[in-house]
Amino acid sequence: MTTVNGVPASTSTSTRLLVGGRIHSPTTPDATAMAITDGTVVWLGQDSVGRTLHPDADIVDLDGAFVAPAFVDAHVHATSAGLLLTGLDLTGCRTLADLLDAVRAADGPLIWGHGWDETRWPENRPPTRAELDTAARGAQVYLSRIDVHSALASTALVDLAPAARDADGWSPDGPLSRAAHHHVRRAAKDAIPVARRRAAQQAFLAHAASRGIASVHECAGPDISGLDDLADLLATDTLDVVGYWGGLDPVDLPVRGLAGDLFVDGALGSHTAALCSPYADADTSGALYLDADAIARHLITCTEAGLQGGFHVIGDAAVAAVVEGFGKAAAAVGVPALAARRHRLEHVEMITAEQAAKLGSWGVVASVQPLFDHEWGGPDGMYTRRLGPERGTALNPFSRLAAAGMILALGSDAPVTAVDPWAAIKAAVHHRTDGHGISPRAAFNAHTRGGWRAAGVDDGVTGTLQPGAPATYAVWEAGELEVAAPDSRVQRWSTDPRSRVPALPALDGPAPTCLRTVLRGRTIYDKDAR
Repeated sequence: MTTVNGVPASTSTSTRLLVGGRIHSPTTPDATAMAITDGTVVWLGQDSVGRTLHPDADIVDLDGAFVAPAFVDAHVHATSAGLLLTGLDLTGCRTLADLLDAVRAADGPLIWGHGWDETRWPENRPPTRAELDTAARGAQVYLSRIDVHSALASTALVDLAPAARDADGWSPDGPLSRAAHHHVRRAAKDAIPVARRRAAQQAFLAHAASRGIASVHECAGPDISGLDDLADLLATDTLDVVGYWGGLDPVDLPVRGLAGDLFVDGALGSHTAALCSPYADADTSGALYLDADAIARHLITCTEAGLQGGFHVIGDAAVAAVVEGFGKAAAAVGVPALAARRHRLEHVEMITAEQAAKLGSWGVVASVQPLFDHEWGGPDGMYTRRLGPERGTALNPFSRLAAAGMILALGSDAPVTAVDPWAAIKAAVHHRTDGHGISPRAAFNAHTRGGWRAAGVDDGVTGTLQPGAPATYAVWEAGELEVAAPDSRVQRWSTDPRSRVPALPALDGPAPTCLRTVLRGRTIYDKDAR
């Protein structure tokens, strides 16, 4: 067998050799070539060596492109995000009138829309039900707020969910929240034809792949989507879909855990996140759906069953309940058993250093969304209007979570924010509150390897590009690359090819363009094939 520098040369015709690129690898940071056999990375190095080692390989000329591990979006709602792509997109509405005009222009007996945010409008209020009914002209209309924790519903839709009128969160003329929202959302979802729902799912998965994403964590639940919806997603081969069910009871589906959007509280924008003291702009402290005892019982059940548990948690009162519940669970099952399950929390926006340290000691994953801070953080953002400047600028402390040893996994919560991993990385680095951001390298790792680790895949190679790792990667048309030198200065790609720190695209430059996304050696997106 031919060898080069003591390494056996491959004669496998199933080997693909990528050459002429810039490969992001922790083991070979100056690599320009990568060999893949049967869906696994088998070698990295320089072009000439690769051609000698793999003489029979299929050659792919990267033409200078940047190759990196594919992204994982650790929190999505695929059908809702797909309906945003295929339905009524309200994220661009700048006034109340814009929303009503969009409803008037929409067709169909059911109008499903998403993305309105009254805090960005000069009227600073959503339309009344009467105004919506006039624009709807008898149609069933469901329009979720940007945070999906409240919605506008036409009278025709409310008539399909009469229980909403007697439920918590009912408003005779305004947005519906809490249980009332769940009733009308379920009625709207049930009115969507199966073919339309599946088409929306596939549209979202294809969109995610075009953004360099190879795996998504679907956070399903009884008040969000449904078992039929989740079953369809888990059956797809478009992307790697990790399923979570946000309920207390087991389901007959291959889910990773009873976690994700199992709600401890709601959202700040809808005034339903649970707070220790009232909102600055409303006479309420939000809604606490699970107390510490219920949280502990769920964690104990999941731990003993070998399942990953977890919760949606945002407000400081909700975080306090979660930390207390984890403490009770640890006392019941023991810290080693609790930590071994790698339970997870979604969002975890209002958290102290002491709370983060406790959660880190229990092996808890923090599934976070940096674009939340980009959209609503800072001294002039929605968080500050809802909470006041002291509380409103203290949210999403990513550096605090990382310092406490919590595994960070980045995501979008699509359709709440855009599926845009590079923008999420930039937002995690350039946090609107000084000291809360993390380094580019930490953010990139949290959006790649961190997502796999959050789902229990921690073999040391998945989510990286090195020999033995699954060939799950994205190819990018990127500009200048940069690395953080030991003295924290920025070095360019060509400055020191011997640097042992893998390079990344410069965050202050144009966003990279995805050319190809590959999952375990199989191409799931190709820009040139479209």
